[in-house]
Amino acid sequence: MQSVEGAVVTITGGTGSFGSTMARDLLGRGVGGINIFSRDEAKQDAVRRQIDDERVRYFIGDVRDADSVRRAVRGADFVFHAAALKQVPSCEFFPEQAVATNVRGSYNVIEAAAKEGVRSVVCLSTDKAVYPVNAMGMTKALMEKTAQAFARNNPNSPTTVSLTRYGNVMYSRGSVIPLFIQQLQAGKPLTLTEPLMTRFLMSLEQSVDLVYHAFFHARPGDLFVRKAPASTVETLARAVASLLGNDDPEIRVIGSRHGEKLHETLLSREEMVKAEDQGGYFRVPLDARSLQYEQYFDEGETRMAGLDDYTSENTDRLSVDQTKELLLMIPEIQSLVGVSQ
Repeated sequence: MQSVEGAVVTITGGTGSFGSTMARDLLGRGVGGINIFSRDEAKQDAVRRQIDDERVRYFIGDVRDADSVRRAVRGADFVFHAAALKQVPSCEFFPEQAVATNVRGSYNVIEAAAKEGVRSVVCLSTDKAVYPVNAMGMTKALMEKTAQAFARNNPNSPTTVSLTRYGNVMYSRGSVIPLFIQQLQAGKPLTLTEPLMTRFLMSLEQSVDLVYHAFFHARPGDLFVRKAPASTVETLARAVASLLGNDDPEIRVIGSRHGEKLHETLLSREEMVKAEDQGGYFRVPLDARSLQYEQYFDEGETRMAGLDDYTSENTDRLSVDQTKELLLMIPEIQSLVGVSQ
């Protein structure tokens, strides 16, 4: 099993919610150095002030620019690739930008890592990549295919490329939870797109755990999913309101945004056929067959019969009280309601 102790790690998108949380955790594990790579100098300055550790170096650049990526991964042992355009509506209006960052940018990261001798690359994906209906999900699906193609086409590479896929990370940048809090504090109605819409729920710390699980256990091309509960959007809104002392909030339904699904899927039926249950996680191995399809699976479709996709509709469904318990794992929520854990 690999260890991060004493290692140098590059985090693309390192100033985002996941990246900065991952950096703090890595420092606590005795990492030798961290390269924070992002395009936003203001966020880099903010993270620099918050972390204040000489082991962290900051690289301005963009995953779209292969040269800047190479500089950020040079000398790194491991890369955690979190840089992406993640907002569904903005990707719907500017899909070419989503392609440039999420697909071409990911290709640049993987290729640079391989050329610089990086030992492991973990790429972060999303449930929206499964049966995608929006540009963000489509480009993340192509990011996954890019990572898997590298593993398939370079079986002897010393660089292990793997993937993680997860649902909504609570209180991450762009999360609906801070919006609900702002609306409640301003005395405004809570705006819901569709009350019966369901979403997987995961804390930032759990998303970090998922990436570590992939990092410690991956073989080339592996995809990892953390098992997660889900709630309806209405349940989530009522749970947030209840924690702030409002058990009967006013709710206004505004309709689905561009490109939104009613339910999300973490694993397709086809992936569930191959998935290995690892307790709190699923591992889906790479289909390493070549274009000659010299390996055959005798059971084929029969193995697929009776299996379902793993979705936010059929996973464990949280009640308002259960959602409140999950929300209390978030430091910002603990601070808001005066709870320490």
